[in-house]
Amino acid sequence: MARVVVISPPFHSHARPLAAVGAALSRQGARVHLACTPAFAGLATRSGLGFTELAVTRNANHGIAETTEQDQDEAGRLREFLDATHHGPVATLLTQARHRGDDMLADPEGVLHDLAVLDEELRPDWYLVDQLSYSATLALHCLDLPYATFCPGHPSYLPTTPDAWFGLPYAWPEALRPAPADLDRLRTAAAANDAAFTGAFRAFTRRHAPHRPEPERAFALCSPHAVLFNYPRLPWLPPAPAGPPALYAGHLVPPGDPSPAPLDEHWQAVVSRLSADRRPLVLVALGTFLSARHDVLATATAGILRHTPASVIVAAGDRVTEVTTHPLLRAASPGRLHIAPAVPQQELLPHTAAMVHHGGNNSFTECLRAGVPALVLPFSSDQFAIAHDAERAALGRSLDPNTLTPEAAGTTVAALLAGQAHGITALSARLQPLGPAWAASRLLRQMPARP
Repeated sequence: MARVVVISPPFHSHARPLAAVGAALSRQGARVHLACTPAFAGLATRSGLGFTELAVTRNANHGIAETTEQDQDEAGRLREFLDATHHGPVATLLTQARHRGDDMLADPEGVLHDLAVLDEELRPDWYLVDQLSYSATLALHCLDLPYATFCPGHPSYLPTTPDAWFGLPYAWPEALRPAPADLDRLRTAAAANDAAFTGAFRAFTRRHAPHRPEPERAFALCSPHAVLFNYPRLPWLPPAPAGPPALYAGHLVPPGDPSPAPLDEHWQAVVSRLSADRRPLVLVALGTFLSARHDVLATATAGILRHTPASVIVAAGDRVTEVTTHPLLRAASPGRLHIAPAVPQQELLPHTAAMVHHGGNNSFTECLRAGVPALVLPFSSDQFAIAHDAERAALGRSLDPNTLTPEAAGTTVAALLAGQAHGITALSARLQPLGPAWAASRLLRQMPARP
């Protein structure tokens, strides 16, 4: 029986797919622990996993970023990030670049110590570590412990060519193409981060594990055994890292038919009310951070209500009041609109005809699994690359969230409801055999047993 520890940062959007893989490993006979902060112990229990406490970053997101308790510095960085999203892609990505050192290489000495203690206590055969938990990856490298890398975002998050940089999208959707001068500024910042992180990784390795090879490039450091991508294999993607098998899981939605789990009574009633008279249903959700952009939520929702026959469910996070009272939605019929802080997205998608999302990796792949076309409104991170892929694969359309109008949102969703995302059916069918069980079986084949 393989013993596995799954290491996740304390972010709901990362921990949930990792727990799905952990549960699949457990169903295939492995003994699995989730290592994260205490707020995620319940997720481990619901997934049938053991739990051990491990903190790999200072910030957190337990489901709605604005209501997650943070220290003062982290809360300030979140506000600065959200403010930057109003000024477009380059301003947002430059802000993220400035925050990167504090966000992603937090307390590496402490993580090294805690992982060594955890390893002595649990003695796992191998680890599955979130690629963005750089302190954990660096610690596993220094301790020479076997691990598989989980890439939670776009595959280009692992740069594999000299001109690829973490934080610089490998491609852009049509509606959001920065000017050359802005791209140069962003490229310079990304290259500087690459050099700084690599220098820090090498110095840390020399100090704490001089017998181990120094990483050639910090952001490219990954497992020599296997890299698991929560993404479909698309023919135009950048090359995967040389050496380890690249496992493209397609999606990490837990198995179920027709949906991962049945809707509870409340949500069954909501869906029944909104779907009366055979109305199609559209889900509008911008993720656990970007639900703070209530202006975009309201604009997209108003456009769908005006220009399509659909009803709308909105995930508004901590901004339910702002969305509900927005001038664009004051006259909205309650028979066609439901606004909630959070929604059971995976369970709702099989009941929806289209979705509006931010280009987050989970939303993108969950839509693919459910065969739901999407209007993508990217703000930050890898969302621009994902929006590009959605357009190129004819899985949906992309618009600039900061220039969005109700008419543009509504007519675009109307086109999706009319079947203009012609690539969604074939790619969704191709991904059905993949997912957590497929990923678990491949990992168990690739990963070595501990002596």
